[in-house]
Amino acid sequence: MLRKIGLKNGKNNLKIEGKEYRTIWFDEKSQTVKIIDQTKLPHQFIIKDLKTVKDAINAIKVMEVRGAPLIGGTAAYGIVLAIMEKNDLNFIKKSSEDLIQSRPTAINLKWAVDRMMKKLSGVNNNELLKVALEEAKAICEEDVKFCENIGLNGLKIIEEIYKKKKDKVNILTHCNAGWLATINWGTATSPIYHAHKKGIPVHVWVDETRPRNQGANLTSYELNEEEVPNTIIADNTGGILMQRGEVDMCIVGTDRTLSTGDVANKIGTYLKALAAKDNNVPFYVALPSSTIDWKIEDFKDIPIEERNSEELSHVEGLDENNKVKKVRIYPKKSKAINLAFDVTPAKYVTGLITEKGVCEASKEGLKKLFK
Repeated sequence: MLRKIGLKNGKNNLKIEGKEYRTIWFDEKSQTVKIIDQTKLPHQFIIKDLKTVKDAINAIKVMEVRGAPLIGGTAAYGIVLAIMEKNDLNFIKKSSEDLIQSRPTAINLKWAVDRMMKKLSGVNNNELLKVALEEAKAICEEDVKFCENIGLNGLKIIEEIYKKKKDKVNILTHCNAGWLATINWGTATSPIYHAHKKGIPVHVWVDETRPRNQGANLTSYELNEEEVPNTIIADNTGGILMQRGEVDMCIVGTDRTLSTGDVANKIGTYLKALAAKDNNVPFYVALPSSTIDWKIEDFKDIPIEERNSEELSHVEGLDENNKVKKVRIYPKKSKAINLAFDVTPAKYVTGLITEKGVCEASKEGLKKLFK
């Protein structure tokens, strides 16, 4: 059953069936955190209540919420839920540690939890909930603004291509770095939405992004709702499209970007960057500063999440009765490894699109913007 609860506050929220939403919000009436359950998309649109910190941890683990910025926002609200559940410093501290461990690769998760705990340090117990809720909301509002600015900065790149080409701009993206991965706007999609709203003709090649098909299930879904022309392609199709001259630029998101400019993103991103380099197609990465890891310098030290192999061996879809069904597609005896992310070295990245501007994927480039 579809439940449709529109978000009332905020402007320019992106839409589903004409109604504005954000991906997460605190509902004052029910005193719960509400999310769009993304494991049900695109076949069902369901708003889910998070009532406990365990609910928030589970939502992150099973990917009811996903995308680095949204994971960070959910973790922030997870601290709020922990306080509502048990206003005890030891419980809150343990909850913060459990939240950080829920998914290891996305740096926004730890960043948000650390920011919340720092904000709560020294606050009286009777003020904890109020301060925590204000900070969680601030983290989410900040992400909205960051993603909007990413869009405006990336728009300039699309405009330049359009001015030279004088025809529609074909953009390839991988996974879902859309508004469903953030609080609003998205990272990789934000420049696309801004270009579309400005009347620049854009078309998006959407990698299906196995094994969870976030491109096909989520990116294409949200682009359709905003009436942005798009075409789903198999993950290995990008290379030949680039060889044919049918890709003008690539824009992807990132779950963790090192100060060196190396980028950890959904598995398969690295191969797209290699193909782009070989075909002289500009390859951009869009990110808020909360996704930058200023500590790790060697990308081999980035923790790469390995998920359940069932995500590879089984797929979900609608059967002939319009019911969601999971089926096995691999031989029962076959083994599978399911690495969720890979790392694209900075040398393959044309530029980083951030809320403060576009820079070279390097220490020097990032320092010019953020240090």
